[in-house]
Amino acid sequence: MKRILWLILTFTLLLSSCKGGKALLPNVSGKAGEIIVVIDKDDWEGNLGTGVRDLLACDCPWLPTKEPLYSLVNVAPGSFGDLFKVHRNILYFTLNPRIDSTGVLYRHDVWASPQCVVQVSAPDSETALGLIRTDGATITGFIEQAERDRVVRNSIRYEERNLAPLVAEVFGGSPHFPMGYQMKKRTSDFVWIADEKQYTMQGIFIYKYPASGLNDEFELGNIISRRNAALKENVPGMFDNTWMTTGDFMPPQLGFFRYRGRDFAQVRGLWEVENDYMGGPFVSHSFYSQDGSEVIVAEAFVYAPKYDKRQYLRQVESILYSWEWGYGVKE
Repeated sequence: MKRILWLILTFTLLLSSCKGGKALLPNVSGKAGEIIVVIDKDDWEGNLGTGVRDLLACDCPWLPTKEPLYSLVNVAPGSFGDLFKVHRNILYFTLNPRIDSTGVLYRHDVWASPQCVVQVSAPDSETALGLIRTDGATITGFIEQAERDRVVRNSIRYEERNLAPLVAEVFGGSPHFPMGYQMKKRTSDFVWIADEKQYTMQGIFIYKYPASGLNDEFELGNIISRRNAALKENVPGMFDNTWMTTGDFMPPQLGFFRYRGRDFAQVRGLWEVENDYMGGPFVSHSFYSQDGSEVIVAEAFVYAPKYDKRQYLRQVESILYSWEWGYGVKE
């Protein structure tokens, strides 16, 4: 009987796969923030490889110490077998003088899932280098989005489900927080949620204030002034007369973005503790509440004095992108 049931189940799964038109793919492998670059050794050590490293292994911005934007692993085309094909991020070069079309192709889930593959096709290495330079922002954006989506997917799959409803009660919406995050503080206009380990903290602040309706609402000076006031009131340091504030060693940077229908002002910079020596990177998203009466700020920060901070920041920053209006609010 067990054998019959097993055969029926196997046949059903095969039939479902055929109907869906897409075979099941293995999970991706490799470390977060890592890219397999499939290219001949001569090109890797030449101008094309230099161009790839300048694009993808340049210094990661807004970190207190130097770290590469991504970790690159070179694999020759002849060695690109099954072991490497299931990697999470792949940059594949096809260089052939008889190639039909020149360009950059962006693909998802080719050999594994969730995978991103960037294929650069060109007749020679110089033409490929030109594509890397002209399409550089799109290439990095595609890979960054794939990295971010993996974090968001895991945040939803392994969610600490008691947190978002508490946040949504205050702000009308909330990100999805993965397991390990805990509420540290909650008031009528401020929450602090963090994943604390022995030597690291990945934290998220969310706070709000009345919208002024003025043109300078999302100017950098106003955002930083509001940030410093909120943190001084809510985030004390370890000692008396200490509190978190914005560092000025590297001036913060402002940009404007739109993601899934939500417009926000993004600020990247470094935080520090007034009258103390703690610090680290942060990134914040400032946007209007649904009725436009308030400005909501969702901020991610990292404290990891013993470790590189690139991946810690990328992980916690990605959580901001999972913001969902009305999450957990009871009608």
